[in-house]
Formats: sequence, structure tokens, C-alpha cells
Amino acid sequence: MAFENREGQRVPQVTFRVREGNEWKNVTTDDLFKGKTVILFALPGAFTPTCSSSHLPRYNELAPVFKQHGVDDILCLSVNDTFVMNAWAQDQEAENITMVPDGNGEFTVGMGMLVDKSDLGFGMRSWRYSMLVKDGVIEKMFIEPDVPGDPFEVSDADTMLDYIAPGAERPKVATLFTKEGCPYCARAKAMLDELGIHYEEIPVGKGGVSSRALRAATGRDTVPQVFIEGAHIGGADDLEKWIHLHK
Repeated sequence: MAFENREGQRVPQVTFRVREGNEWKNVTTDDLFKGKTVILFALPGAFTPTCSSSHLPRYNELAPVFKQHGVDDILCLSVNDTFVMNAWAQDQEAENITMVPDGNGEFTVGMGMLVDKSDLGFGMRSWRYSMLVKDGVIEKMFIEPDVPGDPFEVSDADTMLDYIAPGAERPKVATLFTKEGCPYCARAKAMLDELGIHYEEIPVGKGGVSSRALRAATGRDTVPQVFIEGAHIGGADDLEKWIHLHK
């Protein structure tokens, strides 16, 4: 099927049923878009691989940069109910993203993006796309190509950022292998916090990866082991040297 690019049109008028705490709440299209600059990205399903590993995390990661360039809110929409979307948000730690449960598919139908995923046992779901919306009017849409499967080529956060702010600097991201109670790990995290570099912490030992896995990944047995943008930096002293070189 051909997907219509709706740039210049208003978003569909829909009321979403949202569960906040122990109460139901009606959230309208106007609540989400009126008087705001908003990014919405839509995807086939919460907890699905591409959505969880790439699509949602990168928008969450780049949210501060989007806000620096005038974006008021970032919405993640899926044809899932509010309980599923809330659980996914908690699982993903998507603190910078507003989850929109299009449980009845009304918004997705209004956008012409409802597709049949019955072959996967999903039923009717949203096609993957993203859009920049200003005061309820769609300024820009990135629609994934109409090919078999679940393409993920143009609706990503980096493509949207390149449209909104070409050349914008991306925040650096770090990964740390650590152990509980390790003072050198605490020192490394403090240095990253001071630089404003967000990091993912991977515990070594009980409840985490094994020492063997640490050695396989880094070639070392000690913690912390720090990676920045995928490059292995080393321990706390190595990180301090890296910081001095990059000032």
C-alpha cells in the first residue's frame, strides 16, 4: 500500500485513554499538540526488538538536544493499550518520552498508517514513521519505505535531528563495567557526571556479567572499564587522561 505524506495537514482529532497511577485520564490531540512543537514517532509495538533496542532509546537519548532546538515534547505512539505502554516506559527508563497508547488505532487510522500484521499475530498495528508537528500541523514526515518486514531507515532520531538542526552536536554516551563498592568505579562515574556524559552501567559479578565476560570484552580483569561512543577507554586513570586530551 502507498502511505500518504501529510505534511501541511492537521493531526487527527483523537481522545486517548491513559492510565496514570490508579486513575483513568482522557488525553486529547489538543492536549498533546496545541501551541507546542512536538516530535511524534510511531512504531509497530511496545517491547518489540527494533523499537526497544534502537527507536525509543535514541529519541530518549537525544531529547535534551531536541529541547535545545525548540522541541517541547517527544511522543512515542503505538497501537497498544496504556498498561502495555506504561510498562514499556518503565522497562526502558524512557524518562524523556511521553507514551501515547493508541489502543483503538484511531489516530493511526486517521494518519493512514494502520497496517495488517496478522502474519505475526499482531493484528492491526501502526506503520513505522516519525513527524515534526507545530501547533497541530504536520511540518515534516519521515515514512519508512513500503517494503516487506519492518524497515527502519528514516524515522530514527538522528534523521529527525538532522532535519531540525543540521550539524547539531550529539551528546557522547558511555558504558561502564563496574562492581558494587568499587571506589575507582565511583570516581569514573563522578567524572562522567561532571562532563554531562550519560552512561549505562553493567555490573560485574553477582547479578551481572561474569569476570570472564569482562575479560573477553575488554582484555582486562579490573573495574571500572569505560567505553565512550563504543571506543574502549580503560579504567578511571585512563578516563582522566582521555578527559584532559579532549578538553
